[in-house]
Amino acid sequence: MTFSWKIAIPVTCVTAICGAAILWHVSKERAIERKLAEAAKECRVLAEKGDAKAQCKLGVLYYQGQGVIQNNNEAVRWFRNAADLGYAKAQCYLGFMYYHGQGVPKDYAEAVRWFRKAAVQGYAQAQYNLSIGYAQGQGVPQDYAVAVRWCRDAANQGYAQAQIALGFMYQEGQGVPQDYTEAVGWYRKAAGQGYAYAQYALGYMYYKGHGVPQNYVEAVRWYRKAADQGDAQAQYALGFSYSRGDGVPRSDSEAARWWGKAAKQGDAQAKGALNSNSYCRRGPHDWPY
Repeated sequence: MTFSWKIAIPVTCVTAICGAAILWHVSKERAIERKLAEAAKECRVLAEKGDAKAQCKLGVLYYQGQGVIQNNNEAVRWFRNAADLGYAKAQCYLGFMYYHGQGVPKDYAEAVRWFRKAAVQGYAQAQYNLSIGYAQGQGVPQDYAVAVRWCRDAANQGYAQAQIALGFMYQEGQGVPQDYTEAVGWYRKAAGQGYAYAQYALGYMYYKGHGVPQNYVEAVRWYRKAADQGDAQAQYALGFSYSRGDGVPRSDSEAARWWGKAAKQGDAQAKGALNSNSYCRRGPHDWPY
């Protein structure tokens, strides 16, 4: 029989410590709430004087329910005030509200109208949103070529989501000639900013040898970066690599561990891989994800 030393803390002390910790957290939360309420109050003063930046910020506070009671109608009101003054960020946010039908009836055409106003001012998020509208035919006729143009404008400003979307369009040949090398270049830019989706996509390209020499070790490196951030697709792909010994020593236990993580997030392929040997012999799933 072995004996392990353990530090004993009287129950009364534990209760006191826990109680103090709870009080500290409550006190901290109340302090944050007071600061947010004060910030909202100061923001309102400027907003009511016609400051577009303050109006937009107040709209965000209403949308998030920070310092004020959450209210999408009020968020829309303040976004519109700032948007009417030509403030690009507010125009983009107002478009977002129309796109999702929050505080206003859902209206893709109206969403696109506001995205365009911000996009022509060079606001990257709006350029990306406008490109999605054209790619999906929401609020405008579907036009991949126009989608690529707006997406490129945003991607060239370093907007990671646009870089990912542009990479995908090059990979699939949507609005541009199919070009795996270009796709890899755009994925790499977004992956370098830490975006899990781009890291997974880059890993996939290395695994398949699309646009780069096939390299399982490099594929696994990028899969792991995305998987460690919780990306289910990357977790499945990493598990598959372990099951085959592609770029890593073969390990059924590691394969099962990563598939388990993906399965907990609802990934169908990971669930299938855990339950069927024939299923797990499939490679990382084909695009789109």
